[in-house]
Amino acid sequence: MNNKPNRTTENLEVMYRHQETVKLFASKNDAEIWAAFNRGDEMAFNYLFRIYTPLLFRYGCQFRVEQHLVQDAIQNLFIYLRRKRGALSEVHSIKGYLFRSLQRELLKQIKLDQNKVRLGDFELEGLFPIQTSVENTLIESEVTEEQEKMLKVGMENLTPRQRQAILLLYEEGMSYKEIAEIMDFSEAKSARKLVYRALATLRSLMTGDQQKK
Repeated sequence: MNNKPNRTTENLEVMYRHQETVKLFASKNDAEIWAAFNRGDEMAFNYLFRIYTPLLFRYGCQFRVEQHLVQDAIQNLFIYLRRKRGALSEVHSIKGYLFRSLQRELLKQIKLDQNKVRLGDFELEGLFPIQTSVENTLIESEVTEEQEKMLKVGMENLTPRQRQAILLLYEEGMSYKEIAEIMDFSEAKSARKLVYRALATLRSLMTGDQQKK
């Protein structure tokens, strides 16, 4: 008689536990979830890992690095957080905190691997390309194919920091305060100004091209 546990049953049990964990923390705010994690709540840690790993991977892949570097950076980040439980500061935006932490971890890895990127330097052209559906968020459904192409060209003409701010606002749904924290601005208005300038550049490029026709 085969007494080995059925793998399908095991998978269902794991899935059920994950669902229960998500349900348990879904109604809590970020500060409460982070406090539970910091106290050593293993379910809170599992929740953070399960919910934010896909988001972190998507964001990390925006940097011009190989995917294995992004995976390593995410793993290193969660290892660090687990080790530091009990000594972490309060966090009111988990997503913003994790994005900023991943960004720093990635830049450290890039610096070690390539020895050419200064930590925190986003002005190097090509370091932060934009490869998401942000363009689709910025345009109305009725625009022509030609206008959409113009917008894509306009996005390529933005600075790396402008592209990053646009991505965080439109793709990740972050507030200007969260964007400011990730991009090391002292005030939210600096992030807002950066986004406004990026949008002004896009409008100028698009209207300029249209007026030439």
